Amino acid sequence: MLTQLQLDGNGPLHAQLTRALKQALESGQLGQGSRLPPTRFMSEQMGLSRNTVLAAYEQLRTEGYIDGRVGSGSYVTAPTRRPAEPAPATRLPAPNTFVARTRQHLDHQNLPGKAIPGVRFSLQYGSPYTNPALTTAWARELSHAALYTSPNYSWAQGLPELRQAISEYVLRRGVEASPDDVLIVAGTQQAMSLCARVLMEAGDPVAIEEPQYYATRSIMLAYGAHLQPVPVDEEGLQVDALPDVSSLGQAPRLICTTPSHQFPYGGTMPEARRAALLEYAHRHGSWVIEDDYDGEIRYDARPLSSLKSQDRHDRVIYVGTFSKMLFPSMRLGFMVVPRGLRKDFVAAKWMEDFGASAIDQAALANFMKSGAFDRHLRRSLVALRERRDALLEGLRQMSNGRLEFRDSQAGMHIPVWLKHRSREEGRQFIERARGMGLGLYSLSPYYLDPPDRAGLILGYAGLPVRDIELALEVLRRCLEVEYSARAH
Repeated sequence: MLTQLQLDGNGPLHAQLTRALKQALESGQLGQGSRLPPTRFMSEQMGLSRNTVLAAYEQLRTEGYIDGRVGSGSYVTAPTRRPAEPAPATRLPAPNTFVARTRQHLDHQNLPGKAIPGVRFSLQYGSPYTNPALTTAWARELSHAALYTSPNYSWAQGLPELRQAISEYVLRRGVEASPDDVLIVAGTQQAMSLCARVLMEAGDPVAIEEPQYYATRSIMLAYGAHLQPVPVDEEGLQVDALPDVSSLGQAPRLICTTPSHQFPYGGTMPEARRAALLEYAHRHGSWVIEDDYDGEIRYDARPLSSLKSQDRHDRVIYVGTFSKMLFPSMRLGFMVVPRGLRKDFVAAKWMEDFGASAIDQAALANFMKSGAFDRHLRRSLVALRERRDALLEGLRQMSNGRLEFRDSQAGMHIPVWLKHRSREEGRQFIERARGMGLGLYSLSPYYLDPPDRAGLILGYAGLPVRDIELALEVLRRCLEVEYSARAH
């Protein structure tokens, strides 16, 4: 027999009644084959219209809780007790050293840069610039590709037409590569993983920028690299701070760098430093991984030539992605690999996933060939410049000696330091901003050894100018609270 039902007050009355009845059935108040009260009686008892009760019963019937019998009423059709909650999963011992290292160095539930729920504005790095025209064009390309792409397995190295388009595309960065030199991958993450698998052994030294992209660091640590952090300045990686092989005894097997736009500091490596880096790699037999994650996005001049374009000894693995200029969900990137290791990289890719999605590759190849990709780039740069200018102007106006930042001429983010504030005070500042509806992100996770300073990484690609201005107003109020509170 049903006891008094309680509505929860959330949503339409028929939905509330449906939930209340489900709870009653699942608690065992009515067993299988039991008859529910007639709808007229239920409506009178609950003070609801009969139509509301009829709608709730119909929903229960649709979900299989009850069955209606003509002239007889509605009956419970199956056992409705909620199954017992499964016991919490007990984590097993790591089955191998790879899993043990991954557990030690990667907390997948707390990755930096994730979307912050419940905030009105988020200055999130990595959110791309998107617009309805891009979405419509990409849907059209996908639809066409789905109709005309072979349903068979694709090439592990990538569709020839996409590799051709990319070999032409990288020429603007000075990279002379044939389609055979190009390997299509599922984004920068996979490119870094393949480099670790093909080029190093566990225990090998790997030089990495400090600070650096956390995913690159995590991948190298998972494969057992012995990381050697190299400081950066306003001109990127400090080549003269690379390990002294004479004292160390072993040169870095890999050197991971972002020379066109250091992540997250934003510096650009000058020609002399690039030449010194290439000479170091050649002399010591090191491989250089050039992560050119947003090299197309420059506001002061045409995109710079890549480090790979100056590589005369084939020591540079050039990595590019479409995540920043299109959208991260695409999961397509590419590598230009040394010719002497081409087959090894393709074999490693084949063993990992047989090859990237042929439909996505075909869509992207046609998108590039038609000129739509370049048109999108031009539109994006106009919009991104406006957003960057709005963010920089707002930071200048509110700084009042409290902020330290650089006028970056590239990319989609700006690193900012709160002067005279510790890392812990920075964490508290971010929490206060979140409480005021603004999502901010710390620079600390991008360091192996974070400094005791309050640093932020402010992304601007995902917000229109008006929203950036409103977000900056919240940031200004946060600064006023922070520095006035500490002054007393």
